[in-house]
Amino acid sequence: MTHPEPVLKMYNYHVWANGVIIDRLKELPQHIYHKDIQSGFSSVSKVLSHIYLTDYAWFDIISGNSMNEAMASSDQLREVMEKKSIEEMKKIFLDLSERNKALLNSQEDMDKVIVVDNPYAGLLETSISESVLHVVTHGSYHRGNIATMLRQMGHTSVMQDFGLYLYSK
Repeated sequence: MTHPEPVLKMYNYHVWANGVIIDRLKELPQHIYHKDIQSGFSSVSKVLSHIYLTDYAWFDIISGNSMNEAMASSDQLREVMEKKSIEEMKKIFLDLSERNKALLNSQEDMDKVIVVDNPYAGLLETSISESVLHVVTHGSYHRGNIATMLRQMGHTSVMQDFGLYLYSK
């Protein structure tokens, strides 16, 4: 049985890394956050919103909702999220992380199997711990997108890898 500590450690890294990139975005000129750019996403705000909405959906699934329900809930938020300021996003991310940490802390077995019926990929039997690892790696991937987009706009990003997180603790 997987204990919650390693899963929480990885999730805490994800929360930290999101905070690091958000703090960097707050240092930059305001127009950078919503600026249209030719990249995988059309703006940094859309990437950060995507990270948030994916976290939101997967923790809904961990809570027992179906993937269709979780996707419908996050889709309803998408347009509003993409228009928020970076300052608003910092608060929203913190609120979501507190909710998610409380959910993880309430889990007795991180190996508990959950069945995900993905409308694009079909049925998947996975565990809570694997789902959290997916959230973490998904966030890392897309924070990398943000770093690339910032470089394309002539700005530097900030280190946010797991090793630095370990040193920061």
